[in-house]
Amino acid sequence: MRYQILVVEDQAEIRSIVEQYLLKEGYLVLTASDGFQALELFNNHTVHLVLLDVMMPGIDGFEVLREIRNVSELPIIMLTARQDEVDRVRGFRTGVDDYVVKPFSVKELMLRIRRLLTRVYHESDEIIYRYEGLSLHTASMKLYCGENEIPLTTAEYQLLQALFRNQGRVMSREQLIEQAYGDDYEGYDRNIDSYIKKIRQKIEIDPRNPQILVTKYGAGYLFGGKPQ
Repeated sequence: MRYQILVVEDQAEIRSIVEQYLLKEGYLVLTASDGFQALELFNNHTVHLVLLDVMMPGIDGFEVLREIRNVSELPIIMLTARQDEVDRVRGFRTGVDDYVVKPFSVKELMLRIRRLLTRVYHESDEIIYRYEGLSLHTASMKLYCGENEIPLTTAEYQLLQALFRNQGRVMSREQLIEQAYGDDYEGYDRNIDSYIKKIRQKIEIDPRNPQILVTKYGAGYLFGGKPQ
């Protein structure tokens, strides 16, 4: 099992060193130099763990942490140059799993990553995305409303995973096809509308008046938003 780790760090030297060590340990690595880029990568790739710098241009690490925690419980380690107890408490309250204070030992960081991955995944590839009472489990490819499983076809699961990863973003048919099915997709783009209709029948209280998966006419679909 090869885990993919997202390294979010605005200092190029630190980012490069951590990436090199991670690659030597056999991980797949994505890197971002700011919070906006980090969220873009997170929304478009399967990520198993995030190394997240606190102080960054644009949006800081706490804002990125909140955005990720809105949709996922994947493990997050924060990297910080500050040793203030207030920052650590704030991070733990927001949902961070571990803290590493700069300057740090990269070898120790690798051990912390391995321990956290083993504890969270138990050597499995499980990521859980959440929205309100819904939870999508990536290892079993199952959707739950509370404790009740909602049956899905493979095509519906793939589409839902793309939607869960992009909560709050309007996604066109073309974007959904690319993220859900990739280059292997051989159907018509209008098939997405059919999948959306079937998914609504499974997750919406009133599928004809959707509140979770809404249409933005002329633009695409919005998961986790409200109709205009």
